[in-house]
Amino acid sequence: QVQLVESGGGFVQAGGSLRLSCAMSGRTFSLYDMGWFRQAPGKEREFVAGISWSGYITDYAASVKGRFTISRDNAKDTVHLQMNSLKPGDTAVYYCAARAGDLARPVVTGAFDYWGQGTQVTVSS
Repeated sequence: QVQLVESGGGFVQAGGSLRLSCAMSGRTFSLYDMGWFRQAPGKEREFVAGISWSGYITDYAASVKGRFTISRDNAKDTVHLQMNSLKPGDTAVYYCAARAGDLARPVVTGAFDYWGQGTQVTVSS
């Protein structure tokens, strides 16, 4: 059973930075694609960023490209989301997600199987 625990959320002013972390346990982390999603009040959950099990493939939502960076540390079974130049529109609950990697699937978008509890990010104007 995969377990995901997020940390690093908080309150920040527009233009500031935050770094989210997600620790995975229960399975071999280096074999899993990892993703970050977010859900703002009254909106559907949306993809933010993803990284393949190999670390070679990353992808970002257009709204965060150039501001957010996803990375993974296989030695610590952890994925990070560095968020810079934050905007009030980035305010949301951020969720970490995981799915088993697949050589036949060279993308990091799509459905994920395991989810964390979420961490709140609030950006003030």
